Amino acid sequence: MERMILVPTNWFDRNLKWIYTMPAVLFVLLMMVFPILYTFRISFYEWSMSSTTKPIWVGLDNYVSLLSDPRFWESVQNTFVFSAGALILETVLGIAIAMLLYRDFLGKNIVKTLFLLPMVATPVAMGLVWLLIYEPSIGVANMLLKWLGMDPQLWIASPSQVIPSLIIIDVWEWTPMIALIIMAGLATLPSEPYEAANVDGATGWQKFMHLTLPMLRPTIIVAVMLRLIDVLKTFDIIYATTQGGPNLKSETLNIYGYTLGFQYFKLGTASSLLVVFFALVMGFTLIMIWLRKRLEVSS
Repeated sequence: MERMILVPTNWFDRNLKWIYTMPAVLFVLLMMVFPILYTFRISFYEWSMSSTTKPIWVGLDNYVSLLSDPRFWESVQNTFVFSAGALILETVLGIAIAMLLYRDFLGKNIVKTLFLLPMVATPVAMGLVWLLIYEPSIGVANMLLKWLGMDPQLWIASPSQVIPSLIIIDVWEWTPMIALIIMAGLATLPSEPYEAANVDGATGWQKFMHLTLPMLRPTIIVAVMLRLIDVLKTFDIIYATTQGGPNLKSETLNIYGYTLGFQYFKLGTASSLLVVFFALVMGFTLIMIWLRKRLEVSS
């Protein structure tokens, strides 16, 4: 008996997949595209929320003044130093922890649950907790240093130590994300190459360097790309702990943009900074996507 295939006859039935998804698409466009375009438009105006004057068209003056502002370049440097340090440590530790947790051992599920707790916590709450940990007088960090026979440190109160201290917080909170993605990649690796390597007498380190890492490369690129986008935009942890201090040594582009917009009320300059920041994030994202495609082609 032949099955009858019903072909939609009216326009509504033929376009159900578009009709049902259109509300979600419109919502995303409204919530993402419109703010970006509006910010881009405001970046060409001089507009202060502290006055009653209307926005004044200034063209590229906001961008020119921004690029000649030493504070802007210092915030760029702080953003890249913080992002690079956190990303490198999180990637290395994430791979190492994923390899460890992928093995079978007693209490594995408990360890995995405890390991994921920092990632599911609220970043602002974690920032306040670490603010107490780094407290120079009664903080746990200096207590631990004293117990080890080392001198206490100022941590986030020191201009030279504030960025490394913030990197430690970010690494503690977001390394589980890298590890989770790497563990998912490990679960998809074929077993045949490892069986052949065992027959040839390869050591564990040789199998890791010549089999695991090359096959995990696309997964690592995805993990780094996702974390790179997020770490460049870090705001909550920094604002909850230092608010860009001391002496602006932890002021990133996000913090500086917030200061310009909501403390100095210079919406035009703040918008131009955010446009530049958006271009930087998009540039790094496109580079990572291109690199991943190159690796897929080469493999």
